[in-house]
Amino acid sequence: MLPQIQLLPGAISEILASVSETGILTLADRYGLMAAALDESLDEEERGCVNRLLRSVLKGRVTVVADLSAA
Repeated sequence: MLPQIQLLPGAISEILASVSETGILTLADRYGLMAAALDESLDEEERGCVNRLLRSVLKGRVTVVADLSAA
């Protein structure tokens, strides 16, 4: 049996704000994005935010780190 992955309310906007401020995508952020990708109930705005974050990573505007938090 696979464990249930559930996105916390407001997590996408919190990740977006954090990444916008620091320019860093942490391990915890990546787990949040994974949960978002698996969440079929995301609205169009949240899905757009996830896509924007992923494009920023691909274009090199955001640094991906192995740390659990940016602090």
